[in-house]
Amino acid sequence: MIVVIDYGMGNLGSILNMLRKIGADAIISSKPEDLNNADKLILPGVGAFDNGMRNLEERGLIPILREQVLDKGKPVLGICLGMQLFTKNSEEGNLKGLGWINADTVRFKFDATQADLKIPHMGWNMIAVKKESLLFQEMYSEPSFYFVHSYHLVCNQKEDILATTEYGYEFVSIVNKNNIFGMQFHPEKSHRFGMRLLDNWVKTHNL
Repeated sequence: MIVVIDYGMGNLGSILNMLRKIGADAIISSKPEDLNNADKLILPGVGAFDNGMRNLEERGLIPILREQVLDKGKPVLGICLGMQLFTKNSEEGNLKGLGWINADTVRFKFDATQADLKIPHMGWNMIAVKKESLLFQEMYSEPSFYFVHSYHLVCNQKEDILATTEYGYEFVSIVNKNNIFGMQFHPEKSHRFGMRLLDNWVKTHNL
């Protein structure tokens, strides 16, 4: 069973619908017993970094998430803000992140020659795979995914970077460290490309 974590941030229904389309057994929950019993976890997220961390803390989810993900090695997928919460901190706020990925979350910064680029980065964009992973098995050619974000990750360890995307410059769009995965885009809004990516994550035990 997959648990989509409800902490008051994110398109929970859209993610659940996509998971059910690919035949996954999934629920939305923040109950400790459900997180304990889950085979995999998804941390979605839309909104501000500090609000996300505050909501996790107020709901008492941080200790149980650390136990499940760090101590027990349970697979977890962070989507958009959920991925950013895996980092140490964010330029968007003052609270510390979960610190599961050795990375910082920073705002897009463009020079005068890039004045035509809008923030947030919104719409469809391609990814460039940097490291082989079963996450990309049987992926369609030239995969494109749907992004909506003003902040992105800067990883301090290159081996954690699975894929990057170009928007003014190259930024990290997929990360992976052991059982921890993160996607800056929204796979649940990315049609067949996102469906294939989620399907690979759901069905593959040792990515």
